[in-house]
Amino acid sequence: QKELKYQEDLDASRNLEEIGDGVKATITEEGLRVEFPEVMDPEKIKGTVSLYRPSNKQLDFETPIQLSNKQLLIPKSRLLDGRWDIRVEWMYEDKPYLYQHKITY
Repeated sequence: QKELKYQEDLDASRNLEEIGDGVKATITEEGLRVEFPEVMDPEKIKGTVSLYRPSNKQLDFETPIQLSNKQLLIPKSRLLDGRWDIRVEWMYEDKPYLYQHKITY
């Protein structure tokens, strides 16, 4: 089952690469801004953003994707300083997409 999930993740990551316009995660004054590809209609994007804190699993959280102008803001009140692993999983027109990144906040 782990191999199947790994293959699904690879396929979803490849789908994102194929459109050529990736996701951007940027640290701002307000928090962490996640920008979705320009070619996607934000109303058709359904999924979740998960943030994992390797040093403290109790800080991990997941939030549904609710977009405003192709952007999602994770407020700084939810993010403590340090390393975070970001995982953005979504469906768009029946196709899975995955973006993974590590940041230091």
